[in-house]
Amino acid sequence: MASAPTPQAPTQCPVCDGTGWKTVSIPGKASRVARCECRIEERMMRLLKTANIPARYEHCTLSEFDIHFPGAHRLLAKARLDAGCFVEEYPVERTGLLLIGPIGVGKTHLAVGIIQELIRSKGVPCLFCDYRELLKEIQNSYNPQVQTTELEILQPIFSTEVLVLDELGAVKPTEWVWDTVSHILNTRYNDKRTTIITTNFSDQPAGHLSGARGAAREETLGDRIGERMRSRLHEMCRVVQMDGSDFRQRVQSANFR
Repeated sequence: MASAPTPQAPTQCPVCDGTGWKTVSIPGKASRVARCECRIEERMMRLLKTANIPARYEHCTLSEFDIHFPGAHRLLAKARLDAGCFVEEYPVERTGLLLIGPIGVGKTHLAVGIIQELIRSKGVPCLFCDYRELLKEIQNSYNPQVQTTELEILQPIFSTEVLVLDELGAVKPTEWVWDTVSHILNTRYNDKRTTIITTNFSDQPAGHLSGARGAAREETLGDRIGERMRSRLHEMCRVVQMDGSDFRQRVQSANFR
């Protein structure tokens, strides 16, 4: 009977021999130790995994954010610049961003690109959260057959250093929705944690009328999350307006040429 193969020992880093620390020689001075790149890489991969970035957006980086296509709106270039400045200045400047614009202009791409860059270049713990999915999870936690509690769902939302809250206002407002949004935003505000938010709704108060003499009425961010929370967002975030053609339609159109 053949003997079982001998298990192979994990390969150790040749630089630090598995200690996680490397010796750095400085001419004319005593050598010192520093974190080895292997541990920095391991931590970065852990942070990317726990950031919960959807597979559809894993490729999204700031460098891949397209602002040079024909007819690109000038606000996209400014939004890209604002995103880069945010990453560069963090954590000295911890004010979040409120990315506002119509469907398909790249708000989620830009938000994901920011946290990807924060993780890769600065090792900042980040979390991506879809607003609609979060509310569904919380509602589902009220089912007695579900083992997860509301607090267990919300704890990482409260505690992560940088949170992306995607599609704020996408769920029809109710008293429960308003209370939940208030709880999340107030907790992060009080704990001085940075929040990046995307929304398709204009940054206008509840009941705001648009169009010729108010004949056309579109819902606003104030309608969807309440005026109190819209005001709180202005304390937490800097508004970044985005505009342009729908990215999905551009891609579809290009595929048929």
